[in-house]
Amino acid sequence: MRLFGPSVKLRQGITVAVFTFILATAGFTQQGALSPYQGEQDGIDAGGRWTEFQSEDKMTGAKRARFQLIANNYFREDPNFKPRINLFCENGKFKMGDFNPGVRLAPPNRPGFWGQPQMEVMVRIDDFHAHHGWNWVRGHYLSMDKGTVRGMLQAQVFNIQARTRSGPQIAEFSPEGLDLQMVKRACDLKPEKP
Repeated sequence: MRLFGPSVKLRQGITVAVFTFILATAGFTQQGALSPYQGEQDGIDAGGRWTEFQSEDKMTGAKRARFQLIANNYFREDPNFKPRINLFCENGKFKMGDFNPGVRLAPPNRPGFWGQPQMEVMVRIDDFHAHHGWNWVRGHYLSMDKGTVRGMLQAQVFNIQARTRSGPQIAEFSPEGLDLQMVKRACDLKPEKP
């Protein structure tokens, strides 16, 4: 009879519970992510480094999907937030793609066709690179053009050079592995070479 310390069965039970928790946590982190938005389901693995989040508009019933890709690196102002790309789709149609650097962007440097503020960025898709004018939204993110989104879908390398308050910086992404059938179903979007 032991007077001090937990019994062998209790220690075994605690060990099994801790091991089960670790396995469950590791499995969830590989297959999805928690959504930061109310009303949006937690993310599911969409292939490669992509995650898909689903939701439904409470008023219209519109089915929404958001595909997210997080960068391989971070910008020098915030090592705790990596830049990310979000693709937004509604009722099976692509709505928009955005680039969120996670830091304050520099002011816009050109007007768009309708006079909206834009920032010129340089984009690399595998061995191809080009300059684009993306709509600048309150200094928090840039609205991507549909052609760039299509080019990125099957790319091995996708980099964006954007101007931040501390100068130009490059976000490096690895978009390969995305389940293109999931994107076609949720967004009616197909990859295209740039």
